[in-house]
Amino acid sequence: MKFKKIDQRDVDFLTTIVGEERIFTGEGISEDFGRDELVGVNSMPEVLVEPISTEETSKIMKYAYDHNIPVTPRGQGTGLVGASIAIYGGIMMNMSRMNNILELDEENLTVTVEPGLLLMELTKYVESHDLFYPPDPGEKSATLAGNISTNAGGMRAVKYGVTRDYVRGLELVLPNGEVMEVGGKIVKNSSGYGLKDLIVGSEGTLAVVTKATLRLLPLPKKMISLLVPFERLETAIETVPKIIKSKNVPTAIEYMVKDTIMASEEFLGKEFPDKSSDAYLLLSFDGNSKEEVENAYEVVADICLEAGAIDVLISETAERQESIWSARGAFLEAIKSSTTEMDECDVVVPRNNIAEFVKYSNELKDEFDIRIKSFGHAGDGNLHIYILRDDLPEDIWKDKLDKVFQRLYDRARELKGQVSGEHGIGFAKKSYLEESLSKDAFMIMKGIKSTFDPKGILNPGKIS
Repeated sequence: MKFKKIDQRDVDFLTTIVGEERIFTGEGISEDFGRDELVGVNSMPEVLVEPISTEETSKIMKYAYDHNIPVTPRGQGTGLVGASIAIYGGIMMNMSRMNNILELDEENLTVTVEPGLLLMELTKYVESHDLFYPPDPGEKSATLAGNISTNAGGMRAVKYGVTRDYVRGLELVLPNGEVMEVGGKIVKNSSGYGLKDLIVGSEGTLAVVTKATLRLLPLPKKMISLLVPFERLETAIETVPKIIKSKNVPTAIEYMVKDTIMASEEFLGKEFPDKSSDAYLLLSFDGNSKEEVENAYEVVADICLEAGAIDVLISETAERQESIWSARGAFLEAIKSSTTEMDECDVVVPRNNIAEFVKYSNELKDEFDIRIKSFGHAGDGNLHIYILRDDLPEDIWKDKLDKVFQRLYDRARELKGQVSGEHGIGFAKKSYLEESLSKDAFMIMKGIKSTFDPKGILNPGKIS
């Protein structure tokens, strides 16, 4: 791809749009904007702008389109696949200043927000109104537009679904600067192609989200967690399809292993409530009464014990639940802190193939003599497999990483899985996506991109 390099005339024009306080060049751009949370890719934008309105965003995109300048939308930079890195330089739009809650509509059970609002701020706000936004990705400091761009899932997806299920409407700025609305507050829509659903998960490659209307639910009144130790991880994971089949579906079903728990303990400086086993399922249940929740978890507890669980530990108090879930929430940071560099395989496989995939990843650990850690959403088949560099020299690390990744993605494909469950494709996983799709499917994706963005200026180098 050949794009125009930024010159002083471009900077001067962009300054007329956002003002001198919201434009940065050269050393004025923080190094944080050249990377994301995990991928070993660094590339700085030539100019960073911070729009605060749809109008400003539209003007920036129109100028970039007219002058063939690449544009990378950016939120908090909490991604894990390089989706918000300016691979081709150009303009980066930091959308984090557009962070207002615009409307709470309690009659339609929707909330309308700007793209830079943080997930944790939305959660706090709607819960103060006795309402509930179910998507629950691990990184609560991510922006809502970031969640939308990757179709973020999280731990509650097993019961409530993922971000796409809660996006009712979007205001978009297209690559040519035109403003378009898709969806709305309506519950049903059978009016042509689902353009809204194309945008969700597109990682900022089709349009820039400037407003989102999100679906809410009434806030559940009661939540209880179960911590279930098993002697073997395979036994724990093989229990999950039995739980799902019982129709007493938990809010979340997570799997975890002892060494990851210990790393989290050390990272947080807090003790985990139980250390009796090498493998655990962590389940949560919610509902509107204690009786409703108890009826569900008692059935599941019996299933776990019949399947070989050592015990079922019930966590009813807020303090005990916090000690368990805070440990689970710290897994990624704990693993990161234990090594010099790492990368992640974020595959999703059918639930009944989770145990087989985890076993396979453990075999690769021994075969390639490299540390591999894992945890994941056992309830929806989304596994997080982390390959750790430790003290390996650069060339050996890259060689082992590439080979392990190829084997993992090949195995996922054999098990009828997909490359990413919730973290997206970005720059880092492009080649694996192409391998996983048919030629026709991949060409249709490229055709969608060219229809929205014929000049290819919006977040180039990502997905396809």
